[in-house]
Amino acid sequence: MSTNRIEGAAKVAAGSVKQAAGKLVGNEKLQVEGVAEKTFGKAQNAVGKAQDEIAKKLKK
Repeated sequence: MSTNRIEGAAKVAAGSVKQAAGKLVGNEKLQVEGVAEKTFGKAQNAVGKAQDEIAKKLKK
C-alpha cells in the first residue's frame, strides 16, 4: 500500500475533526481548514490508489 494512501486517509480524518470542531465552536476558519484538509487528503489518497494500480500492472 502506498504511503500516499495512508497519509491521505489520515488527512481526511484530521480534516473531519477540524471541521466538526469548527462547527461546534462556531469558528468558520477552522471549518474551512478542515474542508481543505479533507479535500487534500482525498486527492492524496487518489494518487496513492493510482500508484498501487500502476505497481500491480508492472508486477504482471
